[in-house]
Amino acid sequence: MRGAASVAGLAAAAALAGCAAVGPNFQRPAALVSPQFKEIAGWKVASPKASESKGDWWSVFHDPELSRLEEAVAISNQTVKSDEANYREALALINEARAGLFPTVNGTGSATRSSSAGTTLTAEASGTWTLDIWGQVRREIEAQTAGAEATAGTLANALLAEQSALALAYVQVRYSDSLEDLLTRTVEEYKRSLTITQNQYAAGTAAKSDVITAEAQVLNAQSQLIAAGVTRAQSEHAVAVLMGRPPAGLSIPRGLLATRVPSIPVSLPSALLERRPDVAAAEETMRQANAEIGVAFAGYFPAVSISGLVGYSGNPFAALYGPSNPVWSFGASLAQPLFNGGLTGAQVESARETYDSQVATYRETVLTAIQQVEDNLAGIRILSQEVKVQAEDVRISRQATQIALNEYRAGTQAFTAVVVAEAQQLTAEEALLATQAQLQTDSVSLIVALGGGWSQSKLPDAATDSALPPAAAASN
Repeated sequence: MRGAASVAGLAAAAALAGCAAVGPNFQRPAALVSPQFKEIAGWKVASPKASESKGDWWSVFHDPELSRLEEAVAISNQTVKSDEANYREALALINEARAGLFPTVNGTGSATRSSSAGTTLTAEASGTWTLDIWGQVRREIEAQTAGAEATAGTLANALLAEQSALALAYVQVRYSDSLEDLLTRTVEEYKRSLTITQNQYAAGTAAKSDVITAEAQVLNAQSQLIAAGVTRAQSEHAVAVLMGRPPAGLSIPRGLLATRVPSIPVSLPSALLERRPDVAAAEETMRQANAEIGVAFAGYFPAVSISGLVGYSGNPFAALYGPSNPVWSFGASLAQPLFNGGLTGAQVESARETYDSQVATYRETVLTAIQQVEDNLAGIRILSQEVKVQAEDVRISRQATQIALNEYRAGTQAFTAVVVAEAQQLTAEEALLATQAQLQTDSVSLIVALGGGWSQSKLPDAATDSALPPAAAASN
């Protein structure tokens, strides 16, 4: 029993020695962020409370139909389902790494019968335990936990991206609805112009060419009206797929495109580090790479293992059956690589370079996030100015069309002037509608670029989730 006590003492000493893990502890590197956005002028800067989610991010558009459609993305979208499975796989990898902290125990048993010894039964339990003195297993757990956190960030980013794609497709549906309304009105206006030319021709004050030109205008507008249905149908199909259902299972009621930009509080660039799931995922990937340095560095140190065996071997029917037949053994071993051709050094160097690469990726992700916010701030600011000019252009174009029609009725103007005025009016109205649609698109993109309704506090605790039953972890 003295040997067993020695082994127990060795294990205790090893446990005390293993309080610290080799390799660098992770610290978030400085990100390349500016003190404020270049395009922030004219925007409300959010306070910390205002920047936190007050619910689903699309609620700022105050569109019940959009809200109804968005709610299905988290439930049925297949891309999101795939990333959810990847997260559960990452949780399993944490438990796989965590198993290295515990001993491995195997059991064996046999029964033999011979003429000389009779029946012999053997039952043994053997175990080995590699002590995590240098923290290699703990670094591996840290790496897999960070990997799971990164996968959770990827899941959140995928959900945000799919919700964004649905909102953008919905904008196209509403743009198509408004364009169809515009073209329907235009067809009716062109038909009235056709009636005027027919009356003028019947009265002998207009040429047959005026009637033909007016008929061609009506047909051209009707053709555009029919073509507008293609975009609507395809956009509606896209919404259905993003909701995780076949296109035949969705029909969106008609509605008009919103003409106002919702109020969007804009936080400082540094807030993107907490509010963007792709930034959070990049940070956790960087943390994982940092922990892998420690895993590789532990290769410089010896591996200490203890092993043991307890069991019974003998004839259960013999008179000596009992305590005299136990079998046991205990031992300890130490393995130290003496020469491996520089393999360990290469592995450590590779892990360091991987970490440096992830640092660069993290900083690039932050810069891209800032650029996306800047782009959409600039887009909304400039397009808002353009809308005002285009609205005035539409007003003037309508006046010009009405004057040209009145002059044509009075016989003081050729029908060519009416055609030109009506074409200019339609062009102006289509341009205004397209700009309004782009404004709504940029509004969606800005909210998403700011992180949507997400914040890093929503990132699940992978270490806790990995300790839950699979069903409970999946529901988180």
